[in-house]
Amino acid sequence: MELYNYFRSSASYRVRIALALKGLDYDYKPVHLVRNEQFNESYAAVSASRLVPLLKDGDAMLTQSLAIIEYLDETHPEPALLPADPLGRARVRAIALDIACEIHPLDNLRVLRYLVHDLKLSEDDKNRWYRHWVETGLETVERQLVAQPARYCHGDTPTLADCTLVPQIFNAQRMQCRVEHVPNVMRVFEACMALPAFEQTRPEKCPDAA
Repeated sequence: MELYNYFRSSASYRVRIALALKGLDYDYKPVHLVRNEQFNESYAAVSASRLVPLLKDGDAMLTQSLAIIEYLDETHPEPALLPADPLGRARVRAIALDIACEIHPLDNLRVLRYLVHDLKLSEDDKNRWYRHWVETGLETVERQLVAQPARYCHGDTPTLADCTLVPQIFNAQRMQCRVEHVPNVMRVFEACMALPAFEQTRPEKCPDAA
């Protein structure tokens, strides 16, 4: 397998965690988003969206981090990243989507660039935008975790939800967002970071980190 990703991309980090949890080897293919390498012809030839991550598995080209992780879970079932019961799977997906759909799209590089370059927001206003949506979005996740406490987002083993949560916290900390108002989120984050799969794939440990 080959994983096209950017070290600071939270969506890419999700997939790196899942691959590590399952003990799967892959070739690391860096695509530097800040340098606009996603628009190079060579990458455009394999990625219709010009986004990362992209996982190449044989002849298959897989995009969208949550879809990739579910594919990995179906093709390499152990350890499972989704619960066996329907309600559990729905809850894990809901937490993952609270982050991947409600927080991340408002704060990704394309949106932030548009705010500054096209709408002419100042850096301070852009950062206020970022922090507002991250901080309020994490409050939703906090309520989810309070409603059903566990070591990780759901149960005693990491799931798709944890693969999604941890990268969002890395970005929140990098952008100096408040996190003290979400103690259960941070408790789960710390539990995850005690595991090698989360620690060894963190952004600064990637080959393209610079």
